[in-house]
This record gives sequence, structure tokens and C-alpha cells, in this order.
Amino acid sequence: MPDRGEEETMTSAIRGDASSLFATPKTVAGHRADGSIVLRSPEPLRESARCIGDWLEHFARQRPDRIFLAERDSAETPWATVTYAGALRRVRAAASWILAQGLSAERPVVILSDNSIDHALLALAAQHVGVPSAAISPAYSLMSKDFDKLKSMISLLEPGAIYVSGTKPFAAALAAIKPLHAAQIISGVSGDADALAFRLIAATAETPEVAKAFAAVTPDTIAKFLFTSGSTGTPKAVINTQRMLTSSQQARAQTWTFLEQSGDDLLILDWLPWSHTFGANHNFNLVLRNGGSLYIDGGKPAPGLFATSLANLKSVMPTVYFNVPRGFDMLIAALRGDEELRRRFFSEVKFAFYAGAALPQNHLGCAARAVDQNHRSRHADGFGLGFDRDLAAGDRLPFSRGTLRQHRRAHTRHGIEAHRLR
Repeated sequence: MPDRGEEETMTSAIRGDASSLFATPKTVAGHRADGSIVLRSPEPLRESARCIGDWLEHFARQRPDRIFLAERDSAETPWATVTYAGALRRVRAAASWILAQGLSAERPVVILSDNSIDHALLALAAQHVGVPSAAISPAYSLMSKDFDKLKSMISLLEPGAIYVSGTKPFAAALAAIKPLHAAQIISGVSGDADALAFRLIAATAETPEVAKAFAAVTPDTIAKFLFTSGSTGTPKAVINTQRMLTSSQQARAQTWTFLEQSGDDLLILDWLPWSHTFGANHNFNLVLRNGGSLYIDGGKPAPGLFATSLANLKSVMPTVYFNVPRGFDMLIAALRGDEELRRRFFSEVKFAFYAGAALPQNHLGCAARAVDQNHRSRHADGFGLGFDRDLAAGDRLPFSRGTLRQHRRAHTRHGIEAHRLR
């Protein structure tokens, strides 16, 4: 098993034959004079989409009534949904407003709030017409006392528009950054003072300029600025181009072959934040690229919030389940005490995946036993490396327990260079 010191580990617990879900891994190893071993895939990357907007346009035509996004305020309220066709209408409308404001890579859209339908549509609208978006972790606005990191990010980006779910909870943060920008504040609440309601932006009449701007988007167009965690200092903005996002999903489709076989089956219930590459570039784009449905989980694996995640899981059982190790820890404990939820989870979820840290040995063992007891599933482990851009590492390996230890790593443009991998 990968030990706790490994930087990022990924695992899957799957039902049925793994070969029906994944491509058989193939690697070519190159040995260097300094003792380094460089691994690469001999599988060529096939052509990817021009931009992520092409995915939205495609599924708005092919699956117009399919639910694209869903959210709800609490476990007691019904899900609010938007279809692919409805999402495209609102994206084009909001894009018309964005163009009218003269937004650009020099004046991008910044989003300070958690995941939501409005958050997604505004980001997609900006990217649809070549304007980058930047999702900033809400913690910098809601938990900080001095807002220093938030100030540095706003000063760096010089945004033309800033979105918040509501101005009241973000009042202190907005006041702190007010001298640093000339952006239009956008709110998810219609009655907020000193802010333009996103509802009005999404109702803007579509202009011909939207189609022209969309046609001008290229694979090298900047899609977003994704910030590093800031754990070692001031967060740094990492440029994500359209090609980086689309080629990453193409690589994923070539390794997770079940994605293109699932048809209308792909459904994800997910809380992972869109200010991070796991939740945004991987999970959100995975759904969009494959015409699936994303139900936004208002809970998370934290005290007082995981009950919401469990209620949502009982309401909407996903076909693919993503979480961090702490989430699996809490899920395993919950499944032990809920036979019905356990039965549904292991009969309906095709594939479960974690990232962010190593999963403790005892929890992995519990998960493996639960899989075997409930569906005679095979278990597969793998390893991956973290990125602030494209994400295609971390695929099924043909053994049940890995002992790979990565002592040093270096990122390359087209692959991963692993030093003394053993």
C-alpha cells in the first residue's frame, strides 16, 4: 500500500470486471544515466475539442432535456435543475453582458462563492467568449481576518466583474478589496444593494457578438486562472488554456473507457470545490465532456455538514463517486450503520475514486471487504500526481495493492517524470 507520506494517492473500488471500465495500462520505461526512470504511455492522445464550449453546444443539441446541473438549499427542499439546452441559453445571455462590459483576460471574471448553478453558468459564459474566469476559495473571503491573500489575488487579476452568492456574508471581504478594483459586483440574491443580480445578467438578450466571439476561441485561449493552495505563501495564479482542459478530458476518456460507453448513465453527486483542479477541471469537466448530470452536494466531510451529504446521497445515487480520504472515512462509518444505503451504494455506483492524500490502510481494507461482501467486486489501486492545470495521471494498475513510492517528482508538459520510482 502507498504510505501516508505519499503526496497523492488514488484508488478505485469497482463492481464487475475492471476491463469493462478501463483501458489496459501500457507504459514504456526509459532509464537515464543518473538513475532516473521516466515512464510514458505509448498510447497517442487523440484529437480533443477546440474548447469546452463545444461540449455544451453539442449536448444542448443532442441531449437538450438532460439535466446538466442540480442544486438544493437543504435536504428538505427539492432539487433545482438546469438542462443542457437551458444552460446554453443562459450562458449565451450572460456572455452578451460580459462582452458589453468589455471584459477580457486583462479584466476577467472572479467568483468568490461556493459551487452553485449560477457560479457554473457565469464561468461558462465567460469562457464561451474567450474571457477567463477565476474561482477563489471562499475561505479567503469568509474565514480570513486580514484578507491579505484575497487582496493579493484581486490586485493580481484586476477583475472586471466579481460574483458572490450574496453580498451580506461577503460584506467584510468586499469592503476590504473595494479600493483594489473597479469591478461590477454580481450577486446571486436579487435584492442585494450595490450589486447586479445574476438573474438579470442571465436574462440579457443574446447579441450576434456572442457567436463571433465563440468562433474566435482557440485551444490556446486562456480559459481560467486557477490559484495554488497558498500553503507555502501567497497563492499563485496558474494559467489554464482551453487545450489543457479539453486534452485532459480526452486522456481521461481514453483511459476510463466506460465514460464513452455510459450514454445517459453518468451522474455525479459532488461537493469538491471548483477553486481546485479536482472539483473543477476533473469532476465538473468530466460531466460536461460526457453529457452527464452533476448534482451539487451542499455538504462536505466536516462536522455538522456530512449529514447533508448523506441525505443527498440517499436522494440521488451517483454512478461515479468522488471524494477525499476524509470523505471516504466518514462514508464507510455511515455505510456500516445503514444497510439500505450500503446496498444501494455498492449496487449502483460503478466506480469510486479518491485523491488528495493516502487512504489509511484500515479504511482501505474496510472498503475492500464491503465491496466483496456486497457485490463481489474487484478492487484496483493506483497512484497519481497533483496538478494545478490538466489532470490525467492516476489510472488503474493491474494489481490489487501497489507499493510504488515516489521520492521526487517533476512535471513536464506532456507527461510525468518520476525519479527513482520503485
